[in-house]
Amino acid sequence: MPLIRKSSGGTSPSDSGGAAVDTLAALTRGSTQERWAAARAAAEGPGGADALGRALSTEEDPRVREAIFTSLVRIRTAESVEAVLPHLRSDDAGLRTGALDALRAMPDVAAPYVATLLQDADSDVRLLACDLARNLPSAQATRILCDLLELETEGNVCAAAVDVLAENGGPEAMPVLARCSERFGGDPFLAFAIKVAADRIARQPADRRD
Repeated sequence: MPLIRKSSGGTSPSDSGGAAVDTLAALTRGSTQERWAAARAAAEGPGGADALGRALSTEEDPRVREAIFTSLVRIRTAESVEAVLPHLRSDDAGLRTGALDALRAMPDVAAPYVATLLQDADSDVRLLACDLARNLPSAQATRILCDLLELETEGNVCAAAVDVLAENGGPEAMPVLARCSERFGGDPFLAFAIKVAADRIARQPADRRD
């Protein structure tokens, strides 16, 4: 005998809970299309960020990954950020870029993590973290990027930090930039970038500071 859904009744709490469990299970066990649909739906239910983070660790299909990142951004919590952060160190360029784009898309919740990322032992992570600092208030970006420049040994990471300071730095960065230029005196590209940044900072109107 076929099952007939009653038109007058709503979905019971137990049905909703079962549907949520099925959605989260489909994130890792379903077909590609089912995983994609589950990734989109997971943003609406409890436990979504944690489940999406676990799924992201094993997912290889670019379209499903994109749906996972999109849902994590929609959830927009500290758990979302923590699900994304490990993938900044991925050897997979697509996954790494997806993680960076997701963090850029939720700057308010990613902001507390940027200073720690700038101290990471992996220079590639520090490099990516410089880009995330673009979304911070000028005073905060200046402070943490100056802290980085005082100790950074990788020229390309310094160049990334200087590029952000040229756009978003405050006058307190000027002596730090000068010291960085002295330390990397043999790097003409970095010396030029520092000069450009210092010139831009010097021309900033006083009311730009925040």
